[in-house]
Amino acid sequence: MSHIIVITSGKGGVGKTTVTANLGSAIAQLGKKIALVDADFGLRNLDLLLGLEQRVVYTAVDVLAGECSLEKALVKDKRQPNLVLLPAAQNRTKDAVTPNQMKDLVEQLTKTYDYILIDSPAGIEMGFRNAIAPAQEAIIVTTPEMAAVRDADRVVGLLETEDIKNIRLIVNRVKPELIQVNQMISVEDILDLLVVPLLGIVPDDERIIISTNKGEPLVLDEKPSLPALAFGNIARRLEGEEVPFLDLMAAHDTLITRIRRLFGA
Repeated sequence: MSHIIVITSGKGGVGKTTVTANLGSAIAQLGKKIALVDADFGLRNLDLLLGLEQRVVYTAVDVLAGECSLEKALVKDKRQPNLVLLPAAQNRTKDAVTPNQMKDLVEQLTKTYDYILIDSPAGIEMGFRNAIAPAQEAIIVTTPEMAAVRDADRVVGLLETEDIKNIRLIVNRVKPELIQVNQMISVEDILDLLVVPLLGIVPDDERIIISTNKGEPLVLDEKPSLPALAFGNIARRLEGEEVPFLDLMAAHDTLITRIRRLFGA
């Protein structure tokens, strides 16, 4: 059975597409066949984060219009033979696709791929409805901001009304140094507010922005980093492994100790 997972949040700017690109790459590294579906029609970005923008010829809309086969529209990643992308169309609105059409597209992908990750657009309008229509599971992405958490809570309710019960949470862009001085909501507080099982915690890191601009998911970088480790752990949890969560507070304290030693503080 394929895992059909929508990655959503409600609020824009929380890092859904970054999570989709890196988590998809991490799953591919585990040897699983994965298809990433960009459901953000009109504002396509997933191809950029994967560095595949020059390879897009056909889109999901072309498949639905009968202008090409689904196989032709899938963009293969040369770095990761287990990963493909089904791009959205930039020149069409979110109304160009219906929920039933999304279901049909994803159903065809389940014949070949172990995982289908659907990158949902921001908001809770038609694009959101299209993205969640084929989904069996959902990953909510939020950041430690009250507006993002409130929107995430709203989306959890909408998913439950659509009978998507397997909902898990990724807290993105966590800054331990701000949590320590009570300037950022803690992960524990977010869990109390949302009452959704935690799937992963991803620390904020400038290397994520650099990798995004380069079109190279951070998990493919040969230099180890905490965000890459976090995405790898999330992928393993999806596979059913019991993996401890990163202790970002301890990692931050260790870093501060090293800096103090370096400068003799």
